[in-house]
Amino acid sequence: MYAQATKTAALVALLLAATLTGCTPGPAYVRPSVAVPNHYKEVSANSPPPGWKSAVPNDAVDRGEWWKVFNDNSLDALESRVTVSNQTIKQVVANLQQAQALVGEARAAYMPTISAGVAINRSHTSKNVVGRSLAGKTVSDYAVGADVLWEPDLFDRIGHEVDAANARAQASQADLTSVTLSMHAQLAMDYIDLRELDIEANLLSRTVTVYTQARDIVQHRFDAGIAPGSDLAEAESQLQATQAQLIDLGESRARYEHAIATLIGVPASSFSLPPQENTVALPSIPTGVPSDLLERRPDIAAAERRVAAANADVGEATSAFFPDLMLSASGGMESSTLAQWASLPSHFWSIGPALIGTLFDGGRRKQALKAAEAKHEAATAFYRQTVLSAFQEVEDNLASLNVLRNEALVQQRAVDASAEALRLAMNRYQAGAIDYLEVVSAQSTNLQQTQYLSQLSQRRLDSDILLIKALGGLWGPEA
Repeated sequence: MYAQATKTAALVALLLAATLTGCTPGPAYVRPSVAVPNHYKEVSANSPPPGWKSAVPNDAVDRGEWWKVFNDNSLDALESRVTVSNQTIKQVVANLQQAQALVGEARAAYMPTISAGVAINRSHTSKNVVGRSLAGKTVSDYAVGADVLWEPDLFDRIGHEVDAANARAQASQADLTSVTLSMHAQLAMDYIDLRELDIEANLLSRTVTVYTQARDIVQHRFDAGIAPGSDLAEAESQLQATQAQLIDLGESRARYEHAIATLIGVPASSFSLPPQENTVALPSIPTGVPSDLLERRPDIAAAERRVAAANADVGEATSAFFPDLMLSASGGMESSTLAQWASLPSHFWSIGPALIGTLFDGGRRKQALKAAEAKHEAATAFYRQTVLSAFQEVEDNLASLNVLRNEALVQQRAVDASAEALRLAMNRYQAGAIDYLEVVSAQSTNLQQTQYLSQLSQRRLDSDILLIKALGGLWGPEA
């Protein structure tokens, strides 16, 4: 009897599946189209330097140790600590693990649900109830049973849920890559800026030495009655103001040092970075072609995957308009006495399919579908905006590098000219041809021009880092 019922239920389910399988409601996913230029507007005419090549375009490829293009061992050592110790990266790793777990949770819906239980109940029925055979009696009930419930995914509702969860997990993976790239880039910029302060501090320290020597010359001339007291006051003022600038750099340097400590996951109080006067080398970075950017940028990949997830949500909302097939079976043993509990007459079972559909819900499913479609449109717009922003970032930093490179050439000539003007002014002062105010003016001009040239180098290095980040961080020297 049980076997016959099982065969009947299986046959009904098979017929329903044969009738309904193949119907997959919802739109097929198509990656949104975007306008891609043929070349970068701000690319310099210079060809890529020897020993460089673009990696294979793929948002999942390891970005590699791109910071090694700066040839700085201290920076390399700090960057190696970011991936394993940075807390922001660890947070995104946890988000990725959560998204991956949700994929497994969605896939579990393909499997049947099996539950089992044991119940013991003792009840007494009122004597004043008419028509009950157990009126006024106390009855025990001992039961053990199992239930099996399975929903075949006839209209791909579960499939859409799995697709959406999988796309969101892929987006989370791209988020991790994007955050990792950002943290490495931020560390590189903070390190470059800190080293620029070291260079500027060295410049000011040497300037203080020169100004001290100049003040001593004025002091000797004043003592000899050749120079007025105003010259000595000007020389002393210039010296003290430069010393104040040197001291002031300590605040900015401390802030960069603290920021680097946070990025590598250690308390700011326990981290210090000794001064280093060596300049960081300026790399030359090939850009590739614009179409590669769509596959190299992890944030673009994340935005595209979220479009795919939103598309799957539309399919899931569409599936809600179709009925659900539920296959259920239950069985066990039940008796009023423990002695008869395991006997054959105490056995019970049931099995059968059910096709369940919603006839009226006040428009809830319709509105849910509209919401899913609007969410898809928003995700598509965000994807296209992300692409546009990516191209803007590349063009911005290419333009910065082009402008700053030309500006640095001109600024170097300004530094050379101001140094020569200072030399001539000092010679004329010692010859008694001018007062010391002109020397002070020449000193200030030379210092300002030299400082600005150093700041241009910092800005160029920062733009290099931002360009690498904007390109997706997929550049590396050939072995």
